[in-house]
Amino acid sequence: MTTPGEHEALVRALLAVSRSMVAVAARNLAAMEADVTLPQYRALVLLATAGPQRSAGLAKELDVAPSTLTRMCDRLERKHLVRRFHRDNDRRSTWLALTPAGRDLVGVVMRERERELSAIVHEAKVDASQECLDLLDRIVAASGELPDAVWWERWEISADPVDGVMLP
Repeated sequence: MTTPGEHEALVRALLAVSRSMVAVAARNLAAMEADVTLPQYRALVLLATAGPQRSAGLAKELDVAPSTLTRMCDRLERKHLVRRFHRDNDRRSTWLALTPAGRDLVGVVMRERERELSAIVHEAKVDASQECLDLLDRIVAASGELPDAVWWERWEISADPVDGVMLP
């Protein structure tokens, strides 16, 4: 059983790791000159993870106002990274989906992050024990994220046709 002091130490260590992961993502986006902010990139990742979504649902997932999401998606649409559409059975809701270019951008950034994380793990001489891997898997699951293999499966189909219409 973890003591309160150990719990606090783990939370602080994870907070530091979280900052470093955000820094890795920001560096990768900047190096690619993708002209995408971290919040915009997070929206793209969520669309890659869950597929097409109602704009209201994506705003809730990102914890932003619908008007903020609208402006964000205006920018992403101008960059040809997302597209808006209406489903035949739901004309009132606006849906968002990745375009192939949006999916490819997410994939390239994720692969670059993987490369950089591999170098960090090598430099830190981290022991990839089963206990360490299990801990990380439990943290990923508790945070609501998908295991890596499942995430890549979802990414692979994230820009497939919607309602039989190929995305631009």
